[in-house]
Amino acid sequence: MNMSKASPRSASSFYVAFQRYFASSGQCQIQIQTIARQPWRYTRPRRHQVFASNGIRSATTSAVSNQKESIRPQTHYDLFPSSLPSGAPPNGSFHINPAVLRKEFLQLQAKAHPDRHQGIDKAKAEAASARINDAYRTLLNPLARARYLLGLRGVEMGEDESIAGSPSDSGQGMDAGLLMEVMEVREEIEAAESKAEIEEMKARNEERKRASENRLDDFFRAGDIEAARRETVKLGYWVNVGTALENWEKAGDGRVSEHD
Repeated sequence: MNMSKASPRSASSFYVAFQRYFASSGQCQIQIQTIARQPWRYTRPRRHQVFASNGIRSATTSAVSNQKESIRPQTHYDLFPSSLPSGAPPNGSFHINPAVLRKEFLQLQAKAHPDRHQGIDKAKAEAASARINDAYRTLLNPLARARYLLGLRGVEMGEDESIAGSPSDSGQGMDAGLLMEVMEVREEIEAAESKAEIEEMKARNEERKRASENRLDDFFRAGDIEAARRETVKLGYWVNVGTALENWEKAGDGRVSEHD
């Protein structure tokens, strides 16, 4: 049969397979096997179809891969891969190095600064810059960081939440010892007459905050979310005490100059 004149339809009762092989002499020969098969059908190959036997990566697989690589970060931690390579707890630590975080923050802001972009890209840059700022401020502040981590786990906390938890707790589970300690510290602040007294109280309060942050690291790593929630409330109390101490110094009212 003259195959040069045969069309796909005229050869419909045959299947033609071409197989190349190299003989021992190194010369290429072509062996044609014509086997009676079911009617041969011509199918146009799809534009992006790539056969696995060729060892070529398909365009579809490449597109999916590129899409995965371009997925936006899901948490604040994902925005800072250099300073927070392990991510959020429990994989990473609750503690963060402020200097290292700030360095990466400045690098990101330099790239995303709106003045470096135009048109649609400028609007995207503004949104990216705002998100980077929000993530940085949240992660830099231990109390905001703890609340954020709780939020990722479905625990929403208000800034004025008491040690009892949410308003529905009705005061049950109140840490009376902590509340007494906080009240005593506030009384000391009100009775303070010199900056030296305030500085001493500030030092003690910083120790309380560090201890609270260390416990938060333990609780988040262990996955004890309820303990982390209660400790976050405690940290909030000590942060408020620190604010009261700062306000005492800013107020002045003559006491500092008289007793320093």
